[in-house]
Amino acid sequence: MSRKDDIQDGGRDLNRDPISKTPGAHPVGVGVGGTAGGVAAGAAAGTVFGPVGTLIGAAIGVIAGAAVGKGVAERIDPTGETEYWRDAHRERDYVKTDHDYDRDYAPAYGFGLQAREADRTRDWGESEASLRKEWESARGESRLAWEDAQPAVRDAWDRTDRTYDLYERSDAYYADAFESAPYRDADADYTQYQPAYRYGAYARTRHADRAWDDSLAAELESDWANRRGDSPLDWDRAKAAVQDAYVSHDRYSGGSYIRENSGRDDTDKFRVG
Repeated sequence: MSRKDDIQDGGRDLNRDPISKTPGAHPVGVGVGGTAGGVAAGAAAGTVFGPVGTLIGAAIGVIAGAAVGKGVAERIDPTGETEYWRDAHRERDYVKTDHDYDRDYAPAYGFGLQAREADRTRDWGESEASLRKEWESARGESRLAWEDAQPAVRDAWDRTDRTYDLYERSDAYYADAFESAPYRDADADYTQYQPAYRYGAYARTRHADRAWDDSLAAELESDWANRRGDSPLDWDRAKAAVQDAYVSHDRYSGGSYIRENSGRDDTDKFRVG
């Protein structure tokens, strides 16, 4: 991995709902590729994980179609991850220069992301053997044998963990901060705003070098309908919370942030990318 991936992670239990602490919580509710709904969605595309990884072309519809209801707001944006890895893969020392991103590596990154979203109850060591077997049917036209695909799959798997850890931290921070937020509706509760906070937190990881401005807000607005889940907030009401999470990233993303220290801003910052 590149130096950009250095992180300082605090302790985490990624298999628990960040607010309720219910064990075994899943970001989709019905896992892609791991349960009946996911299998059906994947089967429609040809394999459990889609024909060439669900982040490629029309196959994006497979992962998006499987994410219904509240889970949409908790998923990791597949289109954004496609573009992230298009740039980031160039810095990886495992990438073969005579191989192509779209054909060879994007399926591996998509496979790692979707596999981690489908089952976050087991760690990498417990999952690798089954992933090796699944790769043969999920690789599509990728020329990578498992030995060459594995580092990319693991890379996407680990980034997915970091993203959900970021969600956990933002959830904990805003569950408290929301009570005094000047933009909150008097009759609204935190759960209605949670998708907006998560959307802002994730957007910051995708646009780390961009300041919040009208152009960025317009871009984010265009996808809010796909990210809001069951939140009743339209963009005009959600925008302030999205902006808050975007510009206040450092308040909740510190490596040692926990709910009890209410926004502590440590020297070591948590980074998803």
